[in-house]
Amino acid sequence: CEDCGKSLIGECKLHGPLIRAKDRIIPSRARLTLPHYLTLRVLELRGGNQQILGVFAKKVIQKRTQFGPYVGQLSTKLTCYDESRLVLQVLKDGGKYFLDTPNEDCGNWMMFVRLARNQEEQTLVAYQHCGEVYFTTVKPIEPHTELKVWYAADYAKFMEASAVFIKEESDVCPLPPVSKEPVDPWTCSSCRSSFATFALLESHQCIHKDRV
Repeated sequence: CEDCGKSLIGECKLHGPLIRAKDRIIPSRARLTLPHYLTLRVLELRGGNQQILGVFAKKVIQKRTQFGPYVGQLSTKLTCYDESRLVLQVLKDGGKYFLDTPNEDCGNWMMFVRLARNQEEQTLVAYQHCGEVYFTTVKPIEPHTELKVWYAADYAKFMEASAVFIKEESDVCPLPPVSKEPVDPWTCSSCRSSFATFALLESHQCIHKDRV
């Protein structure tokens, strides 16, 4: 205590505790990269105060608007798996790598975009170009609409996933009929959970091994 000149464990009984000044909270890298016409909304709160976020439009976003590239760490396995987000992989120097985002300072805002469960709610397609992943709008996005993404046709084959396409848009090349929901052919032998792609199953099994 500078008032009584004593070195104390805890607060000074005579002059009381120090007034604590907190540092200003700085948004994560991912949040700082969010374009001004997009906003994040909390959709759900889970255990441990974990926030489930979605990306929403603040104004009309035109069709054929490209976002990206997606920022993530190249990894041979996922360290953080979220069933509401797309698993993304790229080819680099002849190898196939995951775009891993273990925390918000390792990626950009695109890590918050949730996957589309069917063709009606899909507004974006994900595709690979020159070793990078981009999202492009497949129809105009109205204000207050959530941006949701699924793989483009070629990228779906690369990711061993089913293809989803927007039937309302006449200039989108039609694909062979598929179910609106991603198929679940890959099953975990440990917990019997099903996954749409082998890549998802592989990352899920890695989490099992890490827990063991």
